[in-house]
Amino acid sequence: MAVLVASVGGYVQHRQQQPAATDSAWIGRLAPALTLPDLDGKPHRMGDYRGHRVLLNFWASWCGPCLDEMPALDRAQAKFGEKGAIVVGIAMDEPERIRSFLAMHPVSYPILLGQLGAPSTTLQLGDIHELLPYSVLIDADGRILATHAGALPALQLDRWLAASPRKP
Repeated sequence: MAVLVASVGGYVQHRQQQPAATDSAWIGRLAPALTLPDLDGKPHRMGDYRGHRVLLNFWASWCGPCLDEMPALDRAQAKFGEKGAIVVGIAMDEPERIRSFLAMHPVSYPILLGQLGAPSTTLQLGDIHELLPYSVLIDADGRILATHAGALPALQLDRWLAASPRKP
C-alpha cells in the first residue's frame, strides 16, 4: 500500500512540474473582459492594460512550481517593464494565504485575485485542465498570443516579453 501511495504521489508531483497541453483554440482570440480585485478589494479591468503586452500568470501559495517561478517573473518585470511589458500575477487561492505569502516574499508586479468558483478564471482563459502555474500572453490589442501550462522556462519568458512595443 505504501508503494502505491508513493507512486501516486510521485506521479502527481511529476505532472505538476511538466508543461501540459493547452487549448490552442484560444490563440488569436480576444481575451475575456475580466475585472478582478486586488488584495485590497479594488477592481482592476483587464482592458486597462490595453496598449501593453501582458503576461498573466496564474498561481497559488500551495503550488511549488508556481513559487519557484515567481522570482523569474519578478526579474522579468524589472527587466521589461520599462519597455511596456506587464506581468500580472493572478492568485488562485484564499486572500489570507496570499497576503501571508507576499508579506514574506514580495514581488514588484501586481497581484490580483482570480475567481475560484466555476468557471474559474484560469478556465476562462484556456486552462482546460486547470493546472497551475498557467500563463497567458496577451498582445497590446488584447488578443491571446500564447498560453503555457507549467512553469515558464527563463528563455521563453524573455522571448515572450522582449517584443513588447508600446502602442502610440
